[in-house]
Amino acid sequence: MSRTEEQGGVPATGSLAHRVPDLGGLELLLAVARLGSLGGAARELGITQPAASSRIRSMERQLGVALVDRSPRGSRLTDAGALVTDWARRIVEAAEAFDVGAQALRDRRDSRLRVAASMTIAEYLLPGWLLALRAQRPDTAVSLHAGNSTVVAERLLSDEADVGFVEGLTVPTGLDSVVIAHDRLIVVTAPAHPWARRRRSLAAEELASTPLILREKGSGTRQVLDAALGGLARPLIELSSTTAVKAAAVSGAGPAVLSELAVGEELAMRRLVRVPVEGVALARDLRAVWPTGHRPTGPARDLLSLTRG
Repeated sequence: MSRTEEQGGVPATGSLAHRVPDLGGLELLLAVARLGSLGGAARELGITQPAASSRIRSMERQLGVALVDRSPRGSRLTDAGALVTDWARRIVEAAEAFDVGAQALRDRRDSRLRVAASMTIAEYLLPGWLLALRAQRPDTAVSLHAGNSTVVAERLLSDEADVGFVEGLTVPTGLDSVVIAHDRLIVVTAPAHPWARRRRSLAAEELASTPLILREKGSGTRQVLDAALGGLARPLIELSSTTAVKAAAVSGAGPAVLSELAVGEELAMRRLVRVPVEGVALARDLRAVWPTGHRPTGPARDLLSLTRG
């Protein structure tokens, strides 16, 4: 047995966490020193007196020295206890500074939220989510970058966004995800187009052989359509936003494939007509995405909660 162990202490080996009392114990010791009463210290810290006594005894065993003399007149520090209290005060002050710094980091994180989203989500879902987030976090400044799914992934992986939203069939490499909603692509055309009056559903072959107004490659909408048609979709025009595709279809330029979310008003007002399709898988998941292993925190976590609610 070592000399330290013979004296009731602990050998100076192993992790520092096993040799130094925890912060709660040090705060208790400081309260005893200030108040001269173990019971008073316990009340101040919101614990029972037996729990306070147990914590002091645990520290004494851990350090191998007596810290507090208890008597009917109160509790006083031993000489060793007074010395340990001086050290404890410096540790607690350092912990308070650490806590202030950590809070400053959280405040900086919470002061802004950078969102990247593919076009359909950015235009038709995010405005409502962001209004709800503002009610919860009025001091958080939000910036939104809208682009296709490829751009969303690039911004997340280059630390230019805190959370993203995509519409494609697959999750970009390097990102984790969760499904937040479901969507379906539909074929629409202006009322004057021959397809608007047809009674039979379009087959996949006819849809694939017809030039369409399409989103650009790299967009979630285009990924779903290309997968459904085996890569045979023929572009009449390629446009970089859902709004532009919709406007071109309304003008009579040709049929388009768009999200149901994007054309509700146009269908209700008969500016566009839905064309039935059979044998084509046009359903898709809408996903929140973030860099692998870095699940959203702070405002990004709260936004994610709102989307799933």
